[in-house]
Amino acid sequence: MFWDSDVAKWLEAASLSLATHPDPQLEALVDEVIALVAQAQHADGYLNTWFTTVDPENQWKNLRDWHELYCAGHMIEAGAAHYEATGKRTLLDVVCRYVDHIASRFGPEPGQKRGYCGHPEIELALVKLYHATGEDRYLELSRYFVEERGRQPHYFDQEARERGDDPANFWARTYEYNQSHRPVREQHQVVGHAVRAMYLYTAMMDLAREYGDASLHETCEHLWRHLTTKRMYVTGGIGTSGQNEGFTSDYDLPNESAYAETCAAIGLIFWAQRLLQLDCQRRYADIMELALYNSVLSAISSDGQAFFYENPLESSGHHQRQPWFFCPCCPPNLARLFASLGEYIYAQSETDAVVHLYIQSTGKLAVAGQTVTLRQETNYPWDGTVTIQVNPEQPATFGLRLRIPGWCQSASVTVNGEAINLTDRLEQGYVRLERRWQPGDVVKLELAMPIERLSAHPEIKADQGQIALQRGPLIYCLEQCDQTEPLHRLVLPPAAALTSHFEPDLLGGVVVLRGTAAALDDADWADTLYRPDPPATRPTSITAIPYYAWANREPGAMQVWLPASA
Repeated sequence: MFWDSDVAKWLEAASLSLATHPDPQLEALVDEVIALVAQAQHADGYLNTWFTTVDPENQWKNLRDWHELYCAGHMIEAGAAHYEATGKRTLLDVVCRYVDHIASRFGPEPGQKRGYCGHPEIELALVKLYHATGEDRYLELSRYFVEERGRQPHYFDQEARERGDDPANFWARTYEYNQSHRPVREQHQVVGHAVRAMYLYTAMMDLAREYGDASLHETCEHLWRHLTTKRMYVTGGIGTSGQNEGFTSDYDLPNESAYAETCAAIGLIFWAQRLLQLDCQRRYADIMELALYNSVLSAISSDGQAFFYENPLESSGHHQRQPWFFCPCCPPNLARLFASLGEYIYAQSETDAVVHLYIQSTGKLAVAGQTVTLRQETNYPWDGTVTIQVNPEQPATFGLRLRIPGWCQSASVTVNGEAINLTDRLEQGYVRLERRWQPGDVVKLELAMPIERLSAHPEIKADQGQIALQRGPLIYCLEQCDQTEPLHRLVLPPAAALTSHFEPDLLGGVVVLRGTAAALDDADWADTLYRPDPPATRPTSITAIPYYAWANREPGAMQVWLPASA
């Protein structure tokens, strides 16, 4: 019953791809799929293949569990993306008719259902539809769905009784699962299903921006702090448990059983971007980058043919990527994120061009009343040298903001070879360069990338006495195939020297970390299972690879966290 959403995500990804890489064959296929979608639409605007062909008697009977509005949301996003990429209204007109149908069924007016989706998504999609069409009613419908959530009497209780079910039979046992346990402005902890939470918070930030709603913005700030200081993995992965595909309790972050769903990390990137749109603050972009390079990029194999649904931080070797899933939400979600990556690399205001992420690319921005083209050349994340050519159509005065990542302790900037004093130019973690820019001006950014040892908060039981390795935005891990000793015997003392090397023929070309660790020795443990004396150690060489690249070779153990002492 959620299949429509995956078709829609493919349509969105394909449309976004057409915007930057025109392809007549792909465009023809998109047009063919849109024609099929349009044929499935009812005369009254309703559009859902499951409730048309399989279960037509139960349309709009179970918003809590049955994904109708969720599927609608993804189709709306596809319609907006297709229109903006191609200028065609074929899918946009379909989704507008569907939204008009939805708006007639749901709302606060007499005769309407005061419902909302158990899986938030349509709320952020309606904001995109508002931007594509300029129709205020779509924005108002989004606000209704967000504001109605969690109000009493609880809609999910009412609809359960209407279909002859006892609300107490809800399998999740709590409406925290779908973030409807209380009205959104009264939610201060990140709970429940991780993907649902991220999509809801993204919509809340969209509405905070559109309506100038300081209360919604403040709520999201509280939720962000709670997530990033108590419930997030070192990789940027979120969601501890497979039982609810989401959160458990503060500091409960086990490694081998980590769920860390790919779609949740993608949703975290969506939310971070929306926070950045209202507050160009480094802490949001740092997490956006962390999730992108680690918990998102790990989800796809190096050949692009297999995927992770869950992204654990430790494995015995049995967790491997799959070509597809019964619930295939993650692969098309990855496709649409990668196809829209420019929206996360760059941002703009009337006065400033902003670079959030350092990725070789060209971006065209509307700043100072004209198009400003930024061209990044870089080998990031393997080294911290980034060259940006600034090309306004005409000489103009505006600001250029460049993020100095939180992991970077030393940075330098030059403009046309002239060193810039950063002391007075840093604003919330971004260096702001305001000048009269000429076509062809060149900015060079140097970010130091030493190897860092990370420790976990004392309340994270799973990681106590252990360290994780980071270089630049990348978290590293050890795979068994690179070591001569079993991973569970390795200890990395604090004083152990580590070096970084680029290996062009390994995993598509990666920087690896090498050093000497200690391995627990079992040579004198014959016929002994326990004894007062600890095992001796012997030196052994270790190699660490970027976490995102694990499980691309022969199956074997992997771990991110290493004991720091025997």
